[in-house]
Amino acid sequence: MSGGHPPPAQPGLHKFRKLNMRIFAKVPNINFMAQRKTGLWVSSLLSVGVLLLLLFRSLNFGIDFTGGVLVEVVYPQTVELDAVRQDLGAGGYANAIVQYFGGSNDVLIRLAPEDKSNSAAISSKVLQALGAEQKGVQLRRIEFVGPQVGDELTVNGSLAMLFAFIGIALYIMFRFEWKFAVGAIAALIHDALMVLGFLSLFQVEFDLTTLAAILALIGYSNNETIVIFDRVRENLINQRKGTIYEVVNLSVNQTLLRSVITHVTTLLVCTALYLLGGPSVHSFAISMIVGVIVATYSSIYVSTGLAIVLGVSREDLLPPKEKEIDEMP
Repeated sequence: MSGGHPPPAQPGLHKFRKLNMRIFAKVPNINFMAQRKTGLWVSSLLSVGVLLLLLFRSLNFGIDFTGGVLVEVVYPQTVELDAVRQDLGAGGYANAIVQYFGGSNDVLIRLAPEDKSNSAAISSKVLQALGAEQKGVQLRRIEFVGPQVGDELTVNGSLAMLFAFIGIALYIMFRFEWKFAVGAIAALIHDALMVLGFLSLFQVEFDLTTLAAILALIGYSNNETIVIFDRVRENLINQRKGTIYEVVNLSVNQTLLRSVITHVTTLLVCTALYLLGGPSVHSFAISMIVGVIVATYSSIYVSTGLAIVLGVSREDLLPPKEKEIDEMP
């Protein structure tokens, strides 16, 4: 038995590896930067529109931020929301917010906070107003959040987003260059604004899970931007003849396959979470779905496009030359 010769390679494995090399060796040639100005203008107009929407329509803040009482009741059969509102109005809860929660017999009721009432007293009043004994209404859960807790959550959530933006900006400035940092932060703010605009437009409830989705989206979008920036820096240093537009186009095309795979798998997970995770995670899942779609666009046109507008060049990324020391006396 000879130990100097390696075992023969399997033909099927060799063909599979060769096929993979052909697939991943093909780099698309899409001229993304040809539409960079249009992309920046569209993003700017959409951002202004979202700010106006948030100013005049606001968000549908959940009980986590507004404070109040959340009561979930279950009817033995399908019930109309107008009938539930009439019963609550007759019982002294005219301003109650009523909506379905899952099925047409599962109803979620949001009430304004009451200073001197406990959960047991409020649940008894609500069930009495709904005629629970006659209609067979059952109490599933009741949650109480004071207005002070809601204010603290609002402040802490805003600070969390602010610190996230500052930390990301400092990291990118340290790793790349300040022009890249401005582009990355602009893309992150753009993504967060687009998600908030969607939530405001369709009045999706904004609670702690939604805030967690936006913070997760910031990290996700930043990771996508870093991948493109890293390839841009590498190509700017290695390819001396190409213009900045050609280098950025090449970098985006080189990372395109990776981006498509990442976005599609993330969307599949978020869609499954939305369809199968239950109503309690709907706001999280829909925020992530919208955010992933927007991040796909912003990582190409907002972050890199703004860096080009700011005049990023090859010289910004080259290491500084050491000054020659004259040893002659």
